[in-house]
Amino acid sequence: MTDDSPVSPRPRYVPSFKYILMLGALAALPAVTVDMYLPSLPTVAAELHASHAAVQFTISAMLLGGGIGQLVIGPFSDRFGRRLPLLIGISLHVVFSILCSLASSIELLIALRCLQGFFNAAAGVVAIAVIRDRFVGSDAARLLSRLMLVIGVAPLFAPTIGQAIAGAWHWRAVFYALALIGVVLVAIVWRWMPETLPPKARRTRESTGVLRSYGALLRDRRFIALAIVPGLGMAVILSYVVGSPFVFQEEFGLTPGQFALLFALNGCALVGSAQINASLVRRISPARILRVAALVQLVCATLLLLVAITGIGGLPALLGALWLVLGTQGMIPPNASVLALNDYGHMAGTAAAVIGALQAGVAGLVSPLVGVFGGGSVAMAAVMLAAVAMTVVVLLFGTTFYRKDGWRSPA
Repeated sequence: MTDDSPVSPRPRYVPSFKYILMLGALAALPAVTVDMYLPSLPTVAAELHASHAAVQFTISAMLLGGGIGQLVIGPFSDRFGRRLPLLIGISLHVVFSILCSLASSIELLIALRCLQGFFNAAAGVVAIAVIRDRFVGSDAARLLSRLMLVIGVAPLFAPTIGQAIAGAWHWRAVFYALALIGVVLVAIVWRWMPETLPPKARRTRESTGVLRSYGALLRDRRFIALAIVPGLGMAVILSYVVGSPFVFQEEFGLTPGQFALLFALNGCALVGSAQINASLVRRISPARILRVAALVQLVCATLLLLVAITGIGGLPALLGALWLVLGTQGMIPPNASVLALNDYGHMAGTAAAVIGALQAGVAGLVSPLVGVFGGGSVAMAAVMLAAVAMTVVVLLFGTTFYRKDGWRSPA
């Protein structure tokens, strides 16, 4: 088998609930690392004498670090298998979680969060690569949507747990809890995670080969367009995530507990739409679902901004429009990721790394704009709308989905 030979997917493999739960827990680690810390943002800003934009950048820095980490870890997993980079990455996540708890300044916390994101990126990129090792097309889209149930449910409870930990002890204790989660995941991977990339299927090229692989991906306009879409989707979510503590707790006067409850309710929209997507891909191609969902989300995001600007309907109307935007999000990244990976089974780790890096990088660059533009509901809604609009633009010019033939094609 040559280096460019595709890894044969194993579509007959039926994953158990335990296996889906394990992959979902791994893929959810970066999100949980963000969301458990989320309710503490105002407290961190006050204690470390930092601005809203600076403390929000502790989240963005983790995402940017994660983007770089995936570009390193993806090719590493193609060469050495999936288990080794996973164990190393999560172990170092534990180390830097503990160091974050000791940070004495906002600048140091930002730097440590960047390194924390770099290493826990292994969990997400390897989980996606493992899926591509065994599945393609609608089967992969369905499994990714099922994973969204785990990926989505975990962060639903993460803010509530983070608030409880910070309230009982201190915001620094949240990082000890994240370290403990990492220890548990290392034990699970060590005991139950099988190796899905056999030695004969591994890529053996040196650094020049890695660069050529990235070059081939970057020259594929369709791949890049589809790989950017999950990043813009994450920008939508992260703009909500970094803005919502200040919008709901300071602008609307909700308590941390009320905010955690609303965060969970909004998360239900994301999880629910992902499960609807898992059912739809049995009958409708991922491409068709993606192009319709993107347009529907654009309409919903426009409504959200109008409600934020006018104030019509108050908090209930804002929450309703926000729920609709998040409710379409679960149908976009899974389908875009599957379509992007479809032709790159022979270097799934590298391709997944590009998708993950763009996801973290785009979201990390876009979401701080919420704080830059004032951090209020209008700023949050405007940045979310801009990211959704860019999704439609990218699909319009980077794929054939919105052309006459592309619309009719079940691709």
